[in-house]
Amino acid sequence: MTREEILKQLGRETRPWDVVVVGGGATGLGAAVEAACRGYRTLLIERFDFAKATSSRSTKLVHGGVRYLQQLNLTLVLDALRERGHMLRNAPHLVHDLSFVVPAYSYAALPYYGLGLKIYEQLSGRLSLGRSELLSREETLEKLPGLNANGLRGGILYHDGQFDDARYAITLLRTLQDAGGVGINYVEAAGLIQRGGKTIGVRTREREQGADFEFLAKVVVNATGAQAEEMLAFDGRPRGSLLMVSQGTHFVLPRSFLPGDAALMVPRTADGRVLFAIPWHGATLVGTTDEPVDRVTVEPRSLRAEREFLREHIARYLKRAPAATEILSVWSGLRPLVRKKGVSSARLPRNHTILVSPSGLVTVIGGKWTTYRRMGQDAIDRAARIGALPERKSTTLAMKLHGWTLDAPLNAKESCGEWERVYGSDLPKLRELSAQEPGLEALLDPRLPFRRREVVWAARREMARTVEDVLARRTRALFLDARAAIQAAPDVARLLAEELHRSASWMQKDLLEFTELAQGYLVVD
Repeated sequence: MTREEILKQLGRETRPWDVVVVGGGATGLGAAVEAACRGYRTLLIERFDFAKATSSRSTKLVHGGVRYLQQLNLTLVLDALRERGHMLRNAPHLVHDLSFVVPAYSYAALPYYGLGLKIYEQLSGRLSLGRSELLSREETLEKLPGLNANGLRGGILYHDGQFDDARYAITLLRTLQDAGGVGINYVEAAGLIQRGGKTIGVRTREREQGADFEFLAKVVVNATGAQAEEMLAFDGRPRGSLLMVSQGTHFVLPRSFLPGDAALMVPRTADGRVLFAIPWHGATLVGTTDEPVDRVTVEPRSLRAEREFLREHIARYLKRAPAATEILSVWSGLRPLVRKKGVSSARLPRNHTILVSPSGLVTVIGGKWTTYRRMGQDAIDRAARIGALPERKSTTLAMKLHGWTLDAPLNAKESCGEWERVYGSDLPKLRELSAQEPGLEALLDPRLPFRRREVVWAARREMARTVEDVLARRTRALFLDARAAIQAAPDVARLLAEELHRSASWMQKDLLEFTELAQGYLVVD
């Protein structure tokens, strides 16, 4: 169904939903898929676009978390490694194995990190992605051609997973729809419906037309991430009492900074974090920082200290600091962490927490992308009890996600590149658009791998509503190369206006809003 058809359906709906999930990021989508796959009538609402916030701004890794092993948080590591293996099996079009190399600049580092990564490998058991091994100095430089060789003694190779976070989120949306659930973007929770001290639904406002809806539910799940306290405030909980929010910033650089196929992992930086430099869609992604922030915003901006930190570490490990014009894109995401007195954000555990308010509102916070499914399972286990829903076991551990394999083989002359692979079994249908209208085969910009047909597909099949939706999350243009995205934006606006039957004034307004937003992804200092 189109978004317009979904809205009409919602306007006619009078029966209470079994589960209403508020929040369309990794946590909310995971919970909604979990609920729908158990046969519960499930609705998910998202104030902006799916994965608009933190869930599109990760380091693109599906991993157990080496640094959590250093912190002896074995429960989180074991859970994440298990989930990593199942993500790879259930969505091979979105998740793949990636080789990582830890460079050692002292001989003592080789056995120390070698042992730790061997333990990391063993913890993954039968879901291991590959063996870790010690590398000589020459082998390390062969794996990481862009690495600073000064003082290098060797390295340790290990395996973890990589994915495209926003595309995974859109796939979860399609999986939710396949399971009979309903998900809709640009519908904002404006308050809770409560009766007798119990939460029985959500008051909402549709942000495009301003229509108000009330959705009754047997149980409401708050999965709004860094905005979780905003929802809890509707339930009477004071703000500032639950979360500590930190910011992580990434640079995207030309592939020439790290031209090999392996990723670089620095196990300990000045702020106590792990730093990665990884190949991603033909570029090099470097991150991340960890800076506590006092204010939650939907479009966090990198701080000067973060940019200097990244430049300093890039120069230290990749030979030279990038010039501002070489930074293709800079973007930041917020981490909602459960507050613990006297513990810094870098040391706070990423385990998830589920809270049940006296009114019955279920809130799930913390966690990380790799454990999204387990978070959803735990949240719905609790929600089913609160809402007195029929007891049904989870089925998502081995469930294949939408598009998990190609239904039809590609023509022998055609290739499936890294970008096209994310569409899985939908790829032949996507390519049919170019056959129907050859003009859709054209690239949006010569510097980007995305074509006009992806814009049309995003509008027709993936609920994209704005230029930003297309260039930031249905494709990854804004995150890969902000300048190229700005150049592509007028073409995207024209295609979207045609697909969504929008006016010329809408097109101009949306284009202006995107261009202003995209300026924040450029480094000018």
